[in-house]
Amino acid sequence: MKVSSVAQMRAMDRQAIERYGIFEDLLMENAGHAVYFMILEVFPSLIGKRFTVFCGLGNNGGDGLVVTRKLHSNGAKVNVFLLGDPEKYKGSARKNYEIVKGLSLPMKRLTKMDQAAYALAHCDAVIDAMLGTGLSRPVEGLYKDVVQAINRSGKTVFSVDIPSGINGDTGEIMGTAVRADATATFGLPKRGNLLYPGFEHGGKLYVTHISFPPDIYENDEVRVETGIPASIPPRDPEAHKGSFGKVLFIAGAQAYLGAPQFSALSFLKAGGGLSYLAAPKGVAPYLGSRSRELVLYPLWETDTGSVSMKNMEGLRSLCPQMDMVVMGPGLSLNEQTQELVRELAKEIPVPLLLDGDGITAVAKEPEVLKQRKAPTILTPHPGEMARLTGKGVAEVQGNRIEILRETAKALKAVIVLKGAHSLIGSPGGRIWINLSGNPGMATAGSGDVLTGTIAAMACRGFALEEAVKVGVFLHGLAGDLAADTIGEDGMTAEDIMEMVPDAVRTYREHYEEFRQTFYDKIRVV
Repeated sequence: MKVSSVAQMRAMDRQAIERYGIFEDLLMENAGHAVYFMILEVFPSLIGKRFTVFCGLGNNGGDGLVVTRKLHSNGAKVNVFLLGDPEKYKGSARKNYEIVKGLSLPMKRLTKMDQAAYALAHCDAVIDAMLGTGLSRPVEGLYKDVVQAINRSGKTVFSVDIPSGINGDTGEIMGTAVRADATATFGLPKRGNLLYPGFEHGGKLYVTHISFPPDIYENDEVRVETGIPASIPPRDPEAHKGSFGKVLFIAGAQAYLGAPQFSALSFLKAGGGLSYLAAPKGVAPYLGSRSRELVLYPLWETDTGSVSMKNMEGLRSLCPQMDMVVMGPGLSLNEQTQELVRELAKEIPVPLLLDGDGITAVAKEPEVLKQRKAPTILTPHPGEMARLTGKGVAEVQGNRIEILRETAKALKAVIVLKGAHSLIGSPGGRIWINLSGNPGMATAGSGDVLTGTIAAMACRGFALEEAVKVGVFLHGLAGDLAADTIGEDGMTAEDIMEMVPDAVRTYREHYEEFRQTFYDKIRVV
């Protein structure tokens, strides 16, 4: 499913009205009906139920007034509070205000939160129709008071389009924001509906196309999307280990023993064929004793126990024999090792995945990546992305999509910007939002499991970008399965890794269900 920016959605609205003659009144009616449908899923019978509706003065408030009419029509008791002068309503919002006024429902202009305290305390649910997706400044004054009162109330909360206080493009909390149990959004999901923390504040997400023709919401100019990637084909019964790829992991140092093991072994756990681990000779025996399925390639060490430049010729001759090379997990920040990464990255003639310390190495000389002829994958967390781009972490987090898009294009790489709902950016400018995973995965070594899982998918015959999508989703699914088994607290990278085979099986068995329900994250109505 496409995911729009706020500006793109405004353009779609205009196109629907001007090109297709779908007048604004109908769009607002359809939006309100979608919210009403969402409410019915929680309250199948509305007779006698009490709702408190908070409406702003824009179209978001107009949508809330449509919802008010529908609730009233079906037996609910509704109190409406307007956050401002109703004479400022325009267009379809104005029409719906006049209709509700004619129904003689309890509706008043709110000047202080105390006026709504009784209705809020004695209702069954709250409708948040205050601010919508166009918010560009912090929530203050009366709006802030109402948001905080709603959050303290403990009531079931339904938000219209996006929880009030969430930035529609970034998912950022603009000072304070409503915490909804469910949100109905219109046309397409907005970026802020799916990016954290906006997604977390929205509860269950419902999407309605509000009668847009498909050629509006499937517009190729909308280059952000979400959904479930390609299915994983069954293993060929006549295949051999070489059929599922050979990957070389250049990883590890004296003080970093988990990263090389998790990355190289996760490749096998996800269905890869042959996993070669090139690690310093001082740690290679330990790694071999822990993971006997790996093919070890001991390397000369620096005086700090990391990979030495003396390995350059050997690695230069070994890399072309592989289907992919992974560099970075636990390599350390030793300058000699970092220089080795930069030099090798220029020359490796097969797809290269850089993670962790490998990203830090090339961040000092990004031109290295632009010189590569074979494909490149990068898997940075926000701090590493900041180093790659020369921007601050806060700037990266505040504009993840556009910074990712620019960087993937500039470095000619597929980039996984890790985090809650990780983003994947392609050199062609497309962005994909992953829906799997949970907070328990924020643990040391989790990213190393991701690199191995992506590498395995790249050796299964997928096009590279699709392989990355499948690998990222499987990694998150493994984390979700681990959380279901042991809980999010205390989950380790090894717990995630051990769930990777189960994640592959679950993905195959439930693929159609995941695809149709967006992994139970989005409901289309």
